[in-house]
Amino acid sequence: MKHLHTMLITVVPEIALHAQTCGVDTIFIDMEARGKADRQGHLDTHKSAHTYADVARIAAVLSKAEVMVRINPPWDGTSAEVDAAIDAGAQRVMLPMFRNVEQVMEFKRAVAGRVPVTLLVETASSLARLPVFLPLLGQEDRIHFGLNDLCIDMQLNFLFEVLGGRLLDGPAALCRDAGIPFGIGGVGSIGKGMVPAEWVISEHARLGSEWVILSRAFHGGAESLADLSSCIDLAAELKAIRRCYREFSVTAPSILEANQTNLALRAAATNSQPHKIA
Repeated sequence: MKHLHTMLITVVPEIALHAQTCGVDTIFIDMEARGKADRQGHLDTHKSAHTYADVARIAAVLSKAEVMVRINPPWDGTSAEVDAAIDAGAQRVMLPMFRNVEQVMEFKRAVAGRVPVTLLVETASSLARLPVFLPLLGQEDRIHFGLNDLCIDMQLNFLFEVLGGRLLDGPAALCRDAGIPFGIGGVGSIGKGMVPAEWVISEHARLGSEWVILSRAFHGGAESLADLSSCIDLAAELKAIRRCYREFSVTAPSILEANQTNLALRAAATNSQPHKIA
């Protein structure tokens, strides 16, 4: 049975260490800044201010959880950013907002096999060109479908319209056929959300997704472990998410289809204003 792996964005070492203890698989350090404010300035999304020093501090305390760094979208400085991230302790590098196979090839050349990579598919053109760059990926590389920017690039109003409209059904099948693990967007706490987290996790199970970003609901912007512990029981929340995923992984396809229909209807009913989950 597949396992739903989780990623948590933080640069607080004690929170990262606690998250590792609770079972978080990847600590996500976000250094993407170029163009993000222009794209997402109107949304309540994560705007990073992370540094290579943060990468080094996080890498120094972790023994099991992976350290992943998201660099900037492709530009003349991509190779230097890759080198700096790996030198600081990144065990995986994520490339956002790419649009063509040449950008992927340049990124892969810069990484030069030193660490695995994750390609963040969050533009309509990268989604359409998925069959072209999937063969460029190695066994440990991954794909992640970013719902916020896909929603923006496709001129949709609500990020779950991407799932509601089954726009990832074909791309997910391509990843499965190629044997490339993939993830989709983010998820909130079980029992909460404008679109219930259960329906979102049901889509992960239906599509074969194995990775998800834990939304801000899982850390609330906490800057210390004491702050985090006062607002959430992270271990319990993770257990609830994984239990939900395991149950949906063995449930009847008709139930997953019913959940997809419910998600589509809810997305259609709430698409008048942009909304974010992670």
